[in-house]
Amino acid sequence: MATATADQRSPLSRVQPAAKGQLRARPGVGTAIETPQLSVVVVNFCQWRNTARLTRQLRRSEAVRRGAAEVVIVDNDSPRKRVAETLGKLSGVSVYFNGANEGFARAVNRGSNLSRGEWVLLLNPDVSVPDGFLDDVLDAAQRWPGVDSRCGVVGFQLRNRDGTRQASAGRFPTLMRTAAGMLLPRARRKCGHRPLTGRVPVPWVTGGCLLVRRDCYEELGGLDERFFLYYEDVDFCLRARAAGWSIWYDPALQVTHHWPLHVRDVPPPLRLVTRHALLTYSRKHWPRWQAGVLSGVVRVEAAARQRLARRRGDEAADHWYGELRRLTGDLAAGRADAVAGHIRRAADTLHGIAAAQDGRTQ
Repeated sequence: MATATADQRSPLSRVQPAAKGQLRARPGVGTAIETPQLSVVVVNFCQWRNTARLTRQLRRSEAVRRGAAEVVIVDNDSPRKRVAETLGKLSGVSVYFNGANEGFARAVNRGSNLSRGEWVLLLNPDVSVPDGFLDDVLDAAQRWPGVDSRCGVVGFQLRNRDGTRQASAGRFPTLMRTAAGMLLPRARRKCGHRPLTGRVPVPWVTGGCLLVRRDCYEELGGLDERFFLYYEDVDFCLRARAAGWSIWYDPALQVTHHWPLHVRDVPPPLRLVTRHALLTYSRKHWPRWQAGVLSGVVRVEAAARQRLARRRGDEAADHWYGELRRLTGDLAAGRADAVAGHIRRAADTLHGIAAAQDGRTQ
């Protein structure tokens, strides 16, 4: 399992799939294309119904029927469902299975390395897209080099289930912004709302619906696998900007994101994983003293939540907030194996959390 304390990223080739789907691009209306120009990568974790629904929506695009777009699904060791085998038999769709939940970033990297498009579109399974969506994405991707030759990443407008705008981009986290964000509603802590006046350059865009130019992706080596879940999108955009690529937000294309983190309960194991991601980001990009301050804040937070859990008699929460306290100490001390153990144990509890949103989209 790749974790935030690994000094070296494990090669993707070490993870062998239990089964491989084959790409079978089938001509539709128009000329068939041998090599896809757009690859959609979907990481599934205990959301087979959502993944199947999204795949059906994506295949309602001419781009898939004529082979200009492909869909690559990477499963992070979910309980195997019959629908998984069905998806792997669809034209233009591939399904790959990891033998363990190795985190979002590593699964994305694997899917991207196994895909062939000039552009890679990352989509969460709990996203809904309109018919013909990939046709519009492909049209936009083909126009972008003319707009900005160094365009590396494009984010689109996310919408809530009720049609209202969902924050889709943001400023890079700093110690002050992170501390101030703790006083804001969860929906505004990481992302910020952008006006719907047209495409604009932004610091970073969310990975729930993220279009990446393959040249940019390969130059950066993909997502940093030290992030198990969360903040890998912010880190990628920061590295892309440092390498001379530009990041754009384009509200012309819109999707519905049904279950963003800020509308869900965050049980202690999931909080451990997200705090781990924030601490990883701070240690990588902030001055050492600021990362140390954040580590202390998280440790105090964990201790306060642990005391509250004990007063309530919640033994499970008591355990996990104690685990979070130990994780902050192990991360600060550079104990990579210990941190990996914390993440692995937390990840083992996330199946039910992820499955709770399965089938609850439209």
